Amino acid sequence: MPVDRAMWQVIGQSRAIELLRRSLESERLSHAYLFVGQPHVGKTTLAINLAQALNCEQETKPCGQCRSCLRIAAGNHPDVQSIGRMANAEPGQASTKKEISIAQIKEVQRSAGLQPYEGKHRVFIIDGAEYLNEESANCLLKTLEEPPPRVLFILLTVNDARLLSTIVSRCQRVELFPLPAEVIEQALMEQWQVAPEKARVLSRLCRGSIGWAVSASRDESLVLERSQRLDELLSLNNASLDQRFAFAGKLATQFGKSRDSVEEVLDLWLGWWRDVILAREGCAQFITNLDREAALRMSAQCYSMAGIRDFMEAIRETVVQLGQNANPRLALEVLMLNLPRGERAGV
Repeated sequence: MPVDRAMWQVIGQSRAIELLRRSLESERLSHAYLFVGQPHVGKTTLAINLAQALNCEQETKPCGQCRSCLRIAAGNHPDVQSIGRMANAEPGQASTKKEISIAQIKEVQRSAGLQPYEGKHRVFIIDGAEYLNEESANCLLKTLEEPPPRVLFILLTVNDARLLSTIVSRCQRVELFPLPAEVIEQALMEQWQVAPEKARVLSRLCRGSIGWAVSASRDESLVLERSQRLDELLSLNNASLDQRFAFAGKLATQFGKSRDSVEEVLDLWLGWWRDVILAREGCAQFITNLDREAALRMSAQCYSMAGIRDFMEAIRETVVQLGQNANPRLALEVLMLNLPRGERAGV
């Protein structure tokens, strides 16, 4: 199968593309893949490109222009189905993803047992595979153990540690890495005609997730929402304990509805303190929050290195505890108790 590497639309993931390209050309594609990477880094685009390559009507695949490729890109090809967040969300939108039910997986099993209707292969994309519950995960496992012919499963996840080890072992793992800011900045200017200064700022704010940067270049509310979240977090530095606990309670309630959104808040907070360290060490060229350099320099003068590092470790530990089903309110209240005190740098 001749494969056109240039037609893969994923930006900057050359290792992943080359692995899949070689597998397609040698016709030794796995029956199931697990794409792992942070949100909006390109997992969905890569999955769509792989589905296109398998069903493309032209000799060199994926062409991106034939009827099959266009229908897959539009999400209306009968042999390419997706479940999970991908089916109804755009990059940058807050996730309200819930568990993937056994009913959804049974429907996938039923469809997988049918011959391709229009294309050459049936492809099932499961976005947010970490949201498989125990029952649906075990149901999927049975299909992965005895996969039907001409069927490909692509599981997308932010964290494969949340998946059953038996599912992970039956997939070929493909990791997508955060992109360098310079790569994203250039792509924004060349492919999406974003103004240079705006591209520079967005390429830092997105922290390696090009999908978010592209969406934010079109929708300014994403940057505004991010800024408002950060303002709320920074206000906690001077808040009373009651105010901090009230914020912890709000986050705990939000966690019950959307784990992803709370983890995004904690990641944003972690990124802020990382920038404070960089500003303190005179490495401002590497900071993420380019639009807040003055505030970062001020914070760098007010907090000790030890205090910042301890709190960053506390944030990481909270994320681990939340992933292990700890009581979210308790875990977040303990985090509030660990907020560093303002002091003279170096004390």
